[in-house]
Amino acid sequence: MKKPFFFCLVCSLLILGCKQESYIESAAVTNPNNIHDAVKNLSNIIVHDILSPPVASRVYAYPSIAAYEVLSQAYPEYNSLAGQLTDLTPVPQADTTKQISYSLAAIHAFNLMGKELTFSEDRYQSFMDTTYQAIKREGMSNAVYKESLAFGEQVYTHILSWASKDNYHQTRSFPKFSINQEAARWKPTPPGYMDGIEPHWKEIRPFVIESSEQFVPEPPTDFSTDKSSKFYEETMEVLDVVKNGTEEQKEIASFWDCNPYVLNVTGHVMFATKKITPGGHWMGIVGVACKKAGANLMTSVEAYALTSIALADGFIACWDEKYRSNLTRPETVINEYFDEEWVPLLQTPPFPEHTSGHSVISRAAAVALTSIFGDNFSFDDDVEVEYGLPIRSFTSFMQASEEAAVSRLYGGIHFRPAIYEGVKQGEQVGNYVVANVKLKN
Repeated sequence: MKKPFFFCLVCSLLILGCKQESYIESAAVTNPNNIHDAVKNLSNIIVHDILSPPVASRVYAYPSIAAYEVLSQAYPEYNSLAGQLTDLTPVPQADTTKQISYSLAAIHAFNLMGKELTFSEDRYQSFMDTTYQAIKREGMSNAVYKESLAFGEQVYTHILSWASKDNYHQTRSFPKFSINQEAARWKPTPPGYMDGIEPHWKEIRPFVIESSEQFVPEPPTDFSTDKSSKFYEETMEVLDVVKNGTEEQKEIASFWDCNPYVLNVTGHVMFATKKITPGGHWMGIVGVACKKAGANLMTSVEAYALTSIALADGFIACWDEKYRSNLTRPETVINEYFDEEWVPLLQTPPFPEHTSGHSVISRAAAVALTSIFGDNFSFDDDVEVEYGLPIRSFTSFMQASEEAAVSRLYGGIHFRPAIYEGVKQGEQVGNYVVANVKLKN
């Protein structure tokens, strides 16, 4: 009778002895620079592929969410975004009987998603190979390496399936925007006279906001060329600020230009200059803030995820209004009615006037970042030094968003109501995202 008991005891001890030890990640693997570098690489690819601002916001959001869904599983105080983001179902859970580097898995999920949503696959693969080889050199075993990549791919596959149902691919076949010759309606602007970008972006499934129409702003001022009208007053303000703007105003306009495709015309020669998008600039600010705050990898991933969601929903709300009010741009009004030689300081982007996209998304991003790093978080914005722009310093994310908004007036590409209403709309989106996304217990 004692033998079966003894046998069971021995077996139990053997099982306990064979239990998988928990994997302890090295400092090199958990280094937050791994996610900062991954986001920077994605920004570089977006610039290279010339993705429009709305499309770029989508491309930032899904990889950031994928990374968050992986890494948050290693931090009990963090919640999954499943059930919090529209239609996102629970993601695969890591097999705790296996040794997995959640940090590597998170970076891999981010990179796979970014590679899927962009076009330069060879560039992306080269970055991934270099990054992963450096991580392996830190002493990670082949078994841990393979299991980590496999788990990252599992989550990526789940997020990709979710992303494929957001109506993006369907909108690729929707008709182009029809130009209306009414004076008040938007028309393509020089020098490229490009078609209206993403006229159906309101059809993209939002991440947190209930619909693209949840935060409809006040409409723009009624169009009029009458010199006693409010619209004329707003038009003259744009004309005058470009003609008589201070050097500081010009610097602010250039700093926040963020036009991904500027056409340069010299005689009969036309060439493009590629730059970072507005959303890309704010994703860069996330990195600046994280580094100043000494944020670890999890906090950094959290900041990228929440900010990218706010940016993406901000674009959806803004584009809903742009193609509803469909208002002409200052450049068109001034050239047709008041001064045919006048040109804005910045190149007018190819979509309608109201509301200002930079105003909306900058405020939404500022609200998201403030919820993580607090009010009065000062920082030096060096995101676009590589594009020849100087560093600008800010006392808070809100101050930066205010400057980004008014830069569109200084640049001559927006009337003041688009800026004012854009800031309001962006704050509504940002507040709603922060209130309805519970990242921590």
